[in-house]
Formats: sequence, structure tokens, C-alpha cells
Amino acid sequence: MSGAAQLMLMIAGVHVLGLVCVAVLLIPALRDGPDSPPRPDPGSDDGWGPGPHEPPIPPGAPDGGIPLPDARPARVRLREHGRLSDRLPRRERRPAREPARRPVRTP
Repeated sequence: MSGAAQLMLMIAGVHVLGLVCVAVLLIPALRDGPDSPPRPDPGSDDGWGPGPHEPPIPPGAPDGGIPLPDARPARVRLREHGRLSDRLPRRERRPAREPARRPVRTP
């Protein structure tokens, strides 16, 4: 069997396999299931049921509220172009630690 015939046979086999898979997926989707009851229309008011829906509960007070009394404003507000580090004061340097002293031994 030549290479061209093998290629055509492989392409045809892939297409046949694809058609079989599509048929397997479509058959259950197209079947009409007599066991399932008809679905009721959600907008219909005819028939039995629990009655009309209750109105939604109105929302309460917003959760945000006013600022707390212990809230502090920001140290720096940027209203112009600039860097935050230019507006903040520099931190104080920590004092240098003195080296540990060695005990002086007397002979």
C-alpha cells in the first residue's frame, strides 16, 4: 500500500470516528424522555403553588458610617506631583551600639 493510500485511509478513519462520536452525543440529546414531567412556566400564576413571591427585604443602614473617633488622618497628603519621600520627615538614626568590653585580667 502506498503512502498516499495510507494517508487517505487515516483521514477517512478519523472522519468516520468523529461522525460516530457526534452521533453518540446527539442521540441522547434528541431523544424525548417521557419519564420527565413538563416544566412549569416560571412566570405563570395559574395553578397550585406557594403563592406570590414575598417582596425583597429593604437594605438596612450602610456599613461604612462616619469615621471612628480614634481614626487619624494621613500624615501627608499628595495633591501635586511629587514623591511621598520628599514630603515625609527623615527618620532619626538609631544610636550605634558600643562594642562589648572584654574583661581586663590581672596576672
